[in-house]
Amino acid sequence: MALLLSFLFVFFFFLCNGSASAAIPLHLDDLLPNGDFEESPAKSNLKKTVIIGKYSLPKWEINGLVEYVSGGPQPGGFFFAIPRGVHAVRLGNEASISQNVTVNPGSIYSLTFGATRTCAQDEVLRISVPGYSADLSIQTLYSSDGGDTYAWAFMATSKVVKVTFHNPGVQEDPTCGPLLDAIAIKELLPLKYSKGNLVKNSDFEIGPHVFKNFSTGILLPPKQLDLISPLPGWIIESLKPVKYIDKKHFFVPSGLAAIELVAGRESAIAQIIRTVPNKFYNLTFTIGDAKNACHGSMMVEAFAAKETLKVPYESQAKGGFKTASFKFQAISARTRITFFSAYYHTRLHDYGHMCGPILDNIRVFPVY
Repeated sequence: MALLLSFLFVFFFFLCNGSASAAIPLHLDDLLPNGDFEESPAKSNLKKTVIIGKYSLPKWEINGLVEYVSGGPQPGGFFFAIPRGVHAVRLGNEASISQNVTVNPGSIYSLTFGATRTCAQDEVLRISVPGYSADLSIQTLYSSDGGDTYAWAFMATSKVVKVTFHNPGVQEDPTCGPLLDAIAIKELLPLKYSKGNLVKNSDFEIGPHVFKNFSTGILLPPKQLDLISPLPGWIIESLKPVKYIDKKHFFVPSGLAAIELVAGRESAIAQIIRTVPNKFYNLTFTIGDAKNACHGSMMVEAFAAKETLKVPYESQAKGGFKTASFKFQAISARTRITFFSAYYHTRLHDYGHMCGPILDNIRVFPVY
């Protein structure tokens, strides 16, 4: 009898604990439902490529002229590169797609999405959730294979947010507009300091969702377009984006991720750290190449307080790296550290693919 009671107690304990753990919401880090658009509309809801009906695209709500397209040659001499799958959507004049997403209020989320322009130089993609919106210019192509991927962040203000991608432009051809081929979301967890380092997220391990099957890196927009950074702790302090790269698809000096400075002096990354006025500190960091055919004479410039260091690096495009350091004296309780690439680079044999030196493993610690 005692054995039976013990068994029932253990069974009840696991049953309760199993139910409790199932009720705990998981941290989002995946494609949105039908985020790769491989679940197609019914043939009866398609007029050639145009989707007919507000709810005809599974898991999405559409407004305006939205096309469901496949990769490859298109009528009119176009070619749609869809590297992450077979299908994508194209947003015509003033068209949009949206989806309601369940989130944790007060948490920070990053959207990762593959986007490229299709037929006009001045195409813009507007991303919005309640309380946040940004118009992202996709005029500049950073990869020649349609693989441009962006990240954009927001703070959730309710349990359900409506995520919207909108083409605010009006072209002569009403079907002209941005192509979206994959959309994912990730909850960005709060940062913690590492022992012996004043820099938060110093090795860029906390960042946006990375697509598993294909990646040319993730473009992080400048702070003017993204008030909440998709790279926690860091400010994209420039006119152009920087690129977040992962170990699976690139060479990374240490850890799982690094930053590639893809637009020369137009892409810079910075962080404001706590310091003691007049105290001396060491700043160390690693630079290199991502083993992505980015070659030539590179130069990373680093700034801290009144000190500057220019670090040259001769890239053989084979995934090398070097570490640099310098000492600076703090002049206030807050010190801005900044990094940018002095030169512009493109990939070997692919001049349409912008690239640059990579940055990783940044540390600031006091000199005693």
